[in-house]
Amino acid sequence: MSQSYRILIIDDHPLMRRGIRQLLELEPDFQVIGEASNGQEGIRLAQQQEPDVIILDLNMKGLTGLETLQQLRQKGVTAHIGILTVSDAKADIFALVDAGADAYLLKDSEPDLLLQQIKQLAHGEIVYSPEIQYQLQQRKISPEPLLSLTERESAVLERVAKGMSNKQIAEMLFISEETVKVHIRNMLRKLNVNSRVAATVLYLQYKGV
Repeated sequence: MSQSYRILIIDDHPLMRRGIRQLLELEPDFQVIGEASNGQEGIRLAQQQEPDVIILDLNMKGLTGLETLQQLRQKGVTAHIGILTVSDAKADIFALVDAGADAYLLKDSEPDLLLQQIKQLAHGEIVYSPEIQYQLQQRKISPEPLLSLTERESAVLERVAKGMSNKQIAEMLFISEETVKVHIRNMLRKLNVNSRVAATVLYLQYKGV
């Protein structure tokens, strides 16, 4: 039996929310558990409903998508958060990715592609529309990206490199497995890699192993 993913939509355009819901309802593993027309309402619903996935608009009245994302992460919301927007501006892309977005998708994408990307997001993958991926690849990064990690992210990476599971890391660092997952997602984003293996390779290269 396949897993069902609970999804929250945050977008200030009623027509867009309806369109997103109709698209998601084509996938039997998706269950839309709520809709919010602004960031504040979205944050409240996210804390109450604990969705697996949040689809978040960027340009909203009141709290912007960026501000909403930042508050969701500050409040410990561990859902996979995907930005769905018309903006492919570098400043928006970099700001949202750095703030903790797990996906950056464009609203003008083909419906079948968009649905596939949201499925990948639900499965825990970091997903970007092709145009967004290109912009991120062109971004200048630190020659030593590991230095951008927080102390806790570095501690998690060290244990990932040793082959430890999320459960083992959680027990050793006295944190929850969900918190470990959040640290790993942020770590992969900062290192600009898509897997634990790739992160381990960077770590070992940095350590000269």
